[in-house]
Amino acid sequence: MDLDLMKRLALAITEQFGDNSEVVVHDLKGGDAEHTIVAIENGHVSQRQLGDGPSRIVLETLQHKDAGAPGDMRGYLTKTRDGRILKSSTVFLKDQAGEVEGVFSINYDITELLMAERAIDSILNHKTAGQEQPDRIPQNVNDLLDDLIEQSVALVGKPVAMMNKDDKITAIQFLNNAGAFLVTKSGDKVSKYFGISKYTLYSYIDAKKD
Repeated sequence: MDLDLMKRLALAITEQFGDNSEVVVHDLKGGDAEHTIVAIENGHVSQRQLGDGPSRIVLETLQHKDAGAPGDMRGYLTKTRDGRILKSSTVFLKDQAGEVEGVFSINYDITELLMAERAIDSILNHKTAGQEQPDRIPQNVNDLLDDLIEQSVALVGKPVAMMNKDDKITAIQFLNNAGAFLVTKSGDKVSKYFGISKYTLYSYIDAKKD
């Protein structure tokens, strides 16, 4: 990955599209899954800075990097910690062997545009189709882990207190597939949250459900 080129592209894009645009470069070969951001312009958009951790997409790519390079993603919605909506695109940077070595992400804050759209729709009495809930962009890996745990519970569809063994296996295997256990001490947090031992956690990760 030509980091100097990525930085120049990031600066060019944000200067072209202004303060609502953000460009982030993640290094997936640096060996540190918790501090992947090596370049960022207009970090105020997602409230991140150099050295911060991965988004969910980046973490999943790290978890499944042996499965082949994923396809680029364009024009999907994400959400910041304070609720602002971003239109995002992700390009996976590959080395000569075709292995993903970095991620180049563009985020554009469309919150005010959506508010204007709703105001115009209200005046015109026109209702638009509902949108899926966008993923929240975490400021750090602890936020990301909390988000993934919430999503695992939502996947099961019942609170932890009502989960049986199979439910917990489903939730924990979702977390594993999402790369949650790449985060330092995530096993301790997940075990405590689901009320199981570390030994049980690892057995659930490897369990094969009927």
